Amino acid sequence: MKALLLNGSLKNDNDFNMICSSIVELLERDGFEVEQIMLKDIEVAACQGCFECWVKTPGQCKIDDDGREVARKMVQSNLIIHFSPIIFGGYSSELKKVLDRFIPTILPFFTKRNGETHHKYRYKSRSSIIAIGVIDKPDEEEEATFKELVYRNSLNMGAPVHEALVYNKTQNEEDFISGFSNILKRVEAKT
Repeated sequence: MKALLLNGSLKNDNDFNMICSSIVELLERDGFEVEQIMLKDIEVAACQGCFECWVKTPGQCKIDDDGREVARKMVQSNLIIHFSPIIFGGYSSELKKVLDRFIPTILPFFTKRNGETHHKYRYKSRSSIIAIGVIDKPDEEEEATFKELVYRNSLNMGAPVHEALVYNKTQNEEDFISGFSNILKRVEAKT
């Protein structure tokens, strides 16, 4: 199985490296073929909201940069891990740009799912999502907002399984990795 780790850490987030390394080790130990993309090191422009990816170039953004390749890799993965500092309950700007550029992978047509209106999926297979948010210290409100955002995004992306996990920098890293391992087992059981 393929896992894609989208590392949305920002310029001064060097303390994330150990956590990401532990996550990659755990995924590889469980048999995943893992690719990590450091989003701050690639060129991804913001979505222009033109919807040409739906009507002029179906399935492909008109912006010719690394965002196209990241979207392709997302579609081809069994598991996508969103890794980001939590910024006002949301993702980093680097991860947000990539998620916005994922819109070509859905269709401009609508359907009802769970009583809500959502876009239809362009592709039959879709990736499960584990989102990991990092904050300095526990903050229930920010954590709840982040988890709700992950849930809403998983509905739009059609993730068969989604999980959100928050790591705070005061937390024991081994406890966090244990929590991630438990989530990974649930995802693997449903995938």
